[in-house]
Amino acid sequence: MKSPHTLMVQGTTSDAGKSLLVAAIGRILYRHGVSVAPFKPQNMALNSAATAEGGEIGRAQAVQALACGLAPHVDMNPVLLKPNSNTGAQVIVLGKAQGNLEAWGYHHKKPSLLPIVLEAHQRLAAQYRAVIVEGAGSPAEINLRQGDIANMGFAEAADCPVVIVADIDRGGVYAHLYGTYECLSETEKARVKGFIINKFRGDETLLKPANDWLLEKTGKPILAVIPYIQELYIEAEDSIDTQQFNAGDNAVNISVIVYPRISNHTDFDALRLHPNVNLTYVRTPEELGACDLLILPGSKNVQDDLAWLRDKSWEPIIQKHLRYGGRVMGICGGYQMLGTALSDPTGVEGIAGGSSKGLGLLDLNTALQPQKTLRNVAGVCAHSGSAVVGYEIHAGESTGAALNKPLFILEGNQPEGAQSEDGAIKGTYLHGVFDNQAFLQGILNWAGSPDVKAFDYQAHKLKQLDRLADEVEAVWPAEQLLALLNL
Repeated sequence: MKSPHTLMVQGTTSDAGKSLLVAAIGRILYRHGVSVAPFKPQNMALNSAATAEGGEIGRAQAVQALACGLAPHVDMNPVLLKPNSNTGAQVIVLGKAQGNLEAWGYHHKKPSLLPIVLEAHQRLAAQYRAVIVEGAGSPAEINLRQGDIANMGFAEAADCPVVIVADIDRGGVYAHLYGTYECLSETEKARVKGFIINKFRGDETLLKPANDWLLEKTGKPILAVIPYIQELYIEAEDSIDTQQFNAGDNAVNISVIVYPRISNHTDFDALRLHPNVNLTYVRTPEELGACDLLILPGSKNVQDDLAWLRDKSWEPIIQKHLRYGGRVMGICGGYQMLGTALSDPTGVEGIAGGSSKGLGLLDLNTALQPQKTLRNVAGVCAHSGSAVVGYEIHAGESTGAALNKPLFILEGNQPEGAQSEDGAIKGTYLHGVFDNQAFLQGILNWAGSPDVKAFDYQAHKLKQLDRLADEVEAVWPAEQLLALLNL
């Protein structure tokens, strides 16, 4: 099928800059009055977002949708893989979980997913003037090329042009670009329109001899050299951004425990960027320093991560933290861990009938269910009445006396979350709660800081997207992008 108004961004490696470049292009076109949508055929990530129609997509596509002025939709990421072991993942198709597959099983399933991926792309292409597609990993991964739906397999089927981006900050950028190009078939090479160099620092004229060499070898030009953008913040697709912003000695000290299957760690970006917060990610008790609030985040495999928590001797550290007046908060899987017991009667995360003793800090029991809860919600904080919006992505259903003291009251007068009787522990299924300015201020007050600055995280995200678009458009003008899209 012909896709004349679609452009695909592929990369020489993971984290080469594909997600950011798609967000930048989308933002540039949106600001020039072009209706544009992001698309990623296949994503593998533990950061996800709930869509209005009750589906689940990769978090990066939700960020790209924001850049394009859109709400997230399942068509923007028709296939999402959420790893739950070193060799297996939950497979989500058009927003709905289809079950767990080992790597070899998914490899054999990919050809049956290509029509679904192409149909999702065509729906977007029919609705918007342009579609900007993000590849996954690299098209040079020879072992994954058979039945590929994520990179050139999609580009060939959709018949769209491709640009290839590489991160010069890693070193060896021309070897990455030339080597990737040479791994392609002749028809794949023909659809490559040029290369993008990302994260360049220094005098760009020094690149000219190498750029000329690459052009001579491939016949493809360097389309843009994007500078290294200092202190740029865009929500991460999957890897944890550990960059810290020191807020000083009088700030609230918050630590987030990083277990092996941590999910949706972008929940804590609003904390990490807050001018009155020092946020750290910690894996072992030895890494824990001064701490006012300790957070147990979401998890893709709650029982395994709870076992890991105990194996690393976190349980007595959490209890000691509370005895010394510290605060504890659990989000989603972390909330479930705070209860008295977890059970998996149907084997959602592992062997059917498996159960674990919880940390016993909240009086609630959780049973995992085959059907996920996926929804965007709105309500108020039960204590302060401040407005809250967030989203739920979980397979558990919790019951128990702790729910009689909810953290939130959602629309329809539905209680949500729980608080301990002494007020030192809070838990919720809601992701994104710290993005709410008034609630965030209340949490920081609760954690020990009576005077915190107002911080509008939503406005900050849009400002950073505009900053990214400004930098990219300065070296890759909108007119050239429109030409590549035949607009």
